[in-house]
Amino acid sequence: MLNSLKGLGITLRTFLGKPVTAEYPKQHLPIQESFMGFPVLTWDPKVGEPYCVGCMVCIRMCPTQCMSATMKDNPLQKEGKSTRRKIVETFEINLGRCIVCGICEEVCAFDAITMSHFHEMGTIARNGRRVDLDRLLELGKEYQHDSGWRPPTEIEKEKQAALKAAQPAAAVAAPPLAGPTTEPPKGGSA
Repeated sequence: MLNSLKGLGITLRTFLGKPVTAEYPKQHLPIQESFMGFPVLTWDPKVGEPYCVGCMVCIRMCPTQCMSATMKDNPLQKEGKSTRRKIVETFEINLGRCIVCGICEEVCAFDAITMSHFHEMGTIARNGRRVDLDRLLELGKEYQHDSGWRPPTEIEKEKQAALKAAQPAAAVAAPPLAGPTTEPPKGGSA
């Protein structure tokens, strides 16, 4: 009888307590910063073009081969506005085949592809999960704006510059260390 009352007490506490689940389509839980959603292409606002140069490294390294792309000569480079000689012409990702592994982001040397927070891209059409260059750039711009994304290489350069700036200041502020001298002892032979 006592065990039945204990069980009933646990049930009542759980029933009256705060729910730990969310009614998903109606209520969304906050997305963690480290969450990896579908890949998107990033946009270089300084130049006004995508970071992607169409080198195809991400495509070759993708375990599911869900991406395809072509590249072209960069017209902004000919005008002297960009340092990128080539630029992506077409890019497509089949999100139905993407396993969200993040390899494409890791191998990209140009900070052109990143794993976004987008994960709700359901569709009824069979090929509805194929995303082209325009849509990938649109999603990338939205992700960059919402998350404050900056190129990891740019962040690393800023860290290195801060370390270099801190080193001379630390060397001036620190007194010289007392250590062995190279002078012979006074008053006799060694």
